[in-house]
Amino acid sequence: MLTDNQIALRLVITAILSGLIGLERQFHKRTAGLRTHILVSLGSCLIMLTSLYVFDIYKEITKLDPARMAAGVITGIGFLGAGTIIREKEGVKGLTTAASLWVVAGIGLACGCGFLNAAIYTTILTLIILFFFRHIETLVFNEDRENSDKKQGGKDGL
Repeated sequence: MLTDNQIALRLVITAILSGLIGLERQFHKRTAGLRTHILVSLGSCLIMLTSLYVFDIYKEITKLDPARMAAGVITGIGFLGAGTIIREKEGVKGLTTAASLWVVAGIGLACGCGFLNAAIYTTILTLIILFFFRHIETLVFNEDRENSDKKQGGKDGL
């Protein structure tokens, strides 16, 4: 059985880790920002903790799979993520935010079951991807767009 300190530590760590990712989204003025990311991850952590708690209580009475509740979280996050995706004339927006919500749900689940190192490594990698890969994409794809625009006679293709 987990102690109150272990439970509190897991909840605090998930709030901090997902908050870092939420800050990056907030910094880039995305609708799902700091609070949304923290709440998704915190809820996932709570569900994982609840799943472990229920497993611990009933393990001698019946067979239980603590991963089943986690699977429900991942499915449910798909619906939340879908709400952040918007189709516009110039393309689809919100895919990265939807993906980051899905990742913080995983971070919450990892924190909830005590897989803290994986949660920390995932947070670091996610932040690297969100912060630095944005610049790489801009460098690589803006050069391609500029070359394409020159061939077409300008941005409007005139």
